[in-house]
Amino acid sequence: MITDTIKRFVGQLFGQRSNGMQRISRDKHGIDRRNVSRHAIKVCEVLQHEGYQAYIVGGAVRDLIVGLEPKDFDVATNATPEQVRPLFRRARIIGRRFQLVHVVFGQEIIETSTFRAPASESQATDENGRILRDNEFGTHAQDAARRDFTINALYYDPTTEEVIDYHQGVEDLKHRVVRMIGDPRTRYREDPVRMLRAVRFAVKLNGKIDAASQEPLQSMAELIENVPASRLFDEMLKLLTCGHAMDCLQRLRQDGLHHGMLPLLDVVLEQPGGEAFIELALDRTDHRVRAGKTVSPSFLFAALLWHQVELRWQQLQAQGETGIPALMQAADSVLDEQTEKLAIQKRFSADMREIWFMQPRFDRRLPKSIWRMIEQPRFRAAVDFLQLRAAAGAFDSVLAQWWMDLANADDSGKADMIEELNHLPREGSVGAPRTRTRRRRRSPTAVVGQQDAPFVE
Repeated sequence: MITDTIKRFVGQLFGQRSNGMQRISRDKHGIDRRNVSRHAIKVCEVLQHEGYQAYIVGGAVRDLIVGLEPKDFDVATNATPEQVRPLFRRARIIGRRFQLVHVVFGQEIIETSTFRAPASESQATDENGRILRDNEFGTHAQDAARRDFTINALYYDPTTEEVIDYHQGVEDLKHRVVRMIGDPRTRYREDPVRMLRAVRFAVKLNGKIDAASQEPLQSMAELIENVPASRLFDEMLKLLTCGHAMDCLQRLRQDGLHHGMLPLLDVVLEQPGGEAFIELALDRTDHRVRAGKTVSPSFLFAALLWHQVELRWQQLQAQGETGIPALMQAADSVLDEQTEKLAIQKRFSADMREIWFMQPRFDRRLPKSIWRMIEQPRFRAAVDFLQLRAAAGAFDSVLAQWWMDLANADDSGKADMIEELNHLPREGSVGAPRTRTRRRRRSPTAVVGQQDAPFVE
C-alpha cells in the first residue's frame, strides 16, 4: 500500500506513467496548440473518431517543446496504410522500405505512418546490417522503441494536449542531450544516416551527443558509404538548411563523418579563399533559414562547389582551353565527382550550370547581351550569386551593385539603365564615347602562337 502511494505521488510529480510511458500535461511540456498544424490536428481527429490511436510525432514535437517552428508535421497511428487512405479525399500510399500515407492538404503534406514493430531476423538487411525493407507493424510502445533518439520518440495528442514519452525524451530535451534509444552500434548499423542525424540535432539544439552515442561515430563512419546516394543527398540538404550549416560541417569533420558527402569539400576548405567563400555562403543561408525564408538547393550547392569549379576552369585555360568551353568542362568534371557519392538531382545540377555559366558574362555590360541575359530563367539567381562573389572580394562591388539594381528594376527602369550604357565610355578603356574603328588585316603568320583571348559575350 505504501509503495503504491509513493508510485502515485511520483506519477503526479513527473507525469502519469504506465509500462514505462509518461503522460506529460500541457503546463509541463509547454506546447501551444495554436502553433500546431491544423491539418495535422485534422488527421489525428479523423483517425481517433474512427477508433484508432493517432498522435503528432517526432521532430515537430521536439521543436515545439524547445520553441522552434517545425518545418513539417508527421502523424503516427495504429491504423494500417490501407485503413488510413480511404478516410481522406487526397491520400496516397508511398514507400518501399516502410509504407506510409501522404495525406495532402493544398501545399501541406501530412506524412502518416503506422506504428512499427521491433527489428526481427526476417527483415531484409545488407551485409553490413542496414535494414532494406521494414513493413512490420507493431504497438505504440514498440514504435517508440524503434525511434532513433529519445528526443524524437515523443507523441503529442492534440485532443488531450498531452505529450506521451516512453524514453525520457523531454528530460533529454531539457538538458539538450542527443541520446540513442537502444545499443548505439546496433542502431547505427541498421541505418548509418543516424550518425549524421545525431550531429545535426546536437548542433541545432546547441547541445551534445551523450557519451555512449558519441563513442562509435568515428569507428563506424565508413558505413555511410553504403547509404543510397539519393538518401545521402536528402540528409546533406537537411544539414545545410538547418540554420547552423557551418557548425554542422565542422562537427562532421571533427567526428570523421564528412567523407563521401561532399568529397571535394575538404580540398576547398584547405585552399586560400575557399573556406572564406563557403563560410560566407553558409552564413547567408543560415540567416535566410532563421528568417523563415526559402533556400534554393541549386544555389546552395552552386556556392559550395564554385571555388573548385573556378580552379578547374583556370587550369583548363592555362592548358589552352578557352572561355565558356573551359568552364563547361570544369563544371562537368566537378559535378561528375560529386554525383558518384551524392545524387544531386538533374534539375538542380542544370540550375547550377546556368548560374555558373552566367558569371563570366557579368564582366562586360553589352546592351544586346544584357537583354538576352535578363530573359534567362536563372538570371536573378545568377545575380545573387554575383553578390556573393563580390562580398568575398572576387568581383568588383560597384559593378555587382549595378547588376543587382538592374535585377530589381521594373521593365522601364531596366530599359533606361541599359540605354545609359550607350553613352558611357567602352568598359576597360579610358576614352570618351565609343567610336567604330577599322580592323587592320593581318597576315596568317601574325597569329601563330597567339593565345586565345578571354571569353567575352
